[in-house]
Amino acid sequence: MQIDLRTVTIKPLRHTFDNIARRIGADKPASRYQEGTLDMQQTANFHYRPTWDPEHDIYDASRTAIKMADWYAFKDPRQFYYGAYTLARAKQQDTAEANFDFVENRGLAATLPESVRDTVLQLLLPLRHVAWGSNMNNASVCAYSYGTGFSQPHIYQAMDQLGIAQYLTRVGLLLGDVESLDEAKRAWMEDDTWQGLRRYVEDSFVIKDPVELFVAQNVALDGLLYPLVYETIIDDVLSSKGGTAVAMLTQFMTDWFAETRKWVDATVKIAAAESAENKEVMAGWLSQWRDRSAAALLPVARIALGDRTDEVMAEVVQQFNARMAKAGVAI
Repeated sequence: MQIDLRTVTIKPLRHTFDNIARRIGADKPASRYQEGTLDMQQTANFHYRPTWDPEHDIYDASRTAIKMADWYAFKDPRQFYYGAYTLARAKQQDTAEANFDFVENRGLAATLPESVRDTVLQLLLPLRHVAWGSNMNNASVCAYSYGTGFSQPHIYQAMDQLGIAQYLTRVGLLLGDVESLDEAKRAWMEDDTWQGLRRYVEDSFVIKDPVELFVAQNVALDGLLYPLVYETIIDDVLSSKGGTAVAMLTQFMTDWFAETRKWVDATVKIAAAESAENKEVMAGWLSQWRDRSAAALLPVARIALGDRTDEVMAEVVQQFNARMAKAGVAI
């Protein structure tokens, strides 16, 4: 008996879902990001308003002062949906684990100058609590904001900050011990150096407007903290003093900020470009939270920079202003 096999090409009746086709046009193949984002926000069949917030629907665009004709104008330039996000972070985690193994297996932590080790423990370990605060804030933005294009990246940001807190814990255990973590918590709770930043984090917990919380956390605080601590102090100042191993241990934070700032800048640009009213609101929030961030980070930066602190902080703020101006908001 002879069996002949042949290939039959089946032409699909349609290339995507109706809700996607209404946005990108009929019979056009959609990307996974578009399918996992566009019009995923529930808009109907709410039985009643939440008893904890009877002024709003459970998903309500009026929780923010920012007004958008279409909340799906927000798009993530990284095209992150769940699959793409987890694959990207898994690859970065492999790199981070290889860096930790390299430092541990070669005993590089023991070769750090004592002054560099002390500076790292004093500077980095209390930042675990800042990362935890960011985790809480980004989860809150995801819960109370409107439109999947805006809310979806915030839950990824929340998970990233939890990972950063865990990496900082590992740095503390590698360069110090459990007592180092306890001492960092005591410093966070009691030392004057950290009380401004601690107050900033705790005040951010009660911001009700989700877009303002995005500005306070992801734009202003992260926009100054990461260039100051990881790009300037760790990668430049401490590396020049023999702290290259620390730069390897914190490479994830440096790479992560370079990646996430693309999404942050795109979000600011889209919100501001929507209307003059939006731009005015964004400029007010950015000025307010930038100034508070700079004031809170100043004593923290002094741990590593000493007499150069004011000069370096001014440069970081200037770079931040230029970045926001490029995004369309002059402050």
